[in-house]
Amino acid sequence: MRIWDVDPGELCRSHLLGEHRELHGLWNILTQKKKGYSRHPETRRWVGKLAALYARHEALVREMERRGYAHRSPLDRRLATGEGVQKSYLDSPEQQRRILRLKPCPCPRRRPWSQA
Repeated sequence: MRIWDVDPGELCRSHLLGEHRELHGLWNILTQKKKGYSRHPETRRWVGKLAALYARHEALVREMERRGYAHRSPLDRRLATGEGVQKSYLDSPEQQRRILRLKPCPCPRRRPWSQA
């Protein structure tokens, strides 16, 4: 499970859509008090930061729609409580970019999918 801390425009299709799917799982763990992955470090860093997680979801959605994907899984904004900014990282954003560069995909590149 991973929620990246880099601009969604830097993610390839696979990582963008994968993060969106995992974010929904994380949201359900935190808002419905589900036990699966509740002790995972990625889950723990979002405890008390549902507003920040909601903001990350909305950033992912904007990028998905910019690339032509239809989004049909909104989060309940009323549950977006707590801190609005994520300042806790398992790996810094620069370390995350290094991790992505080592993967066999086009991540990270600055908006490689732009319409320009």
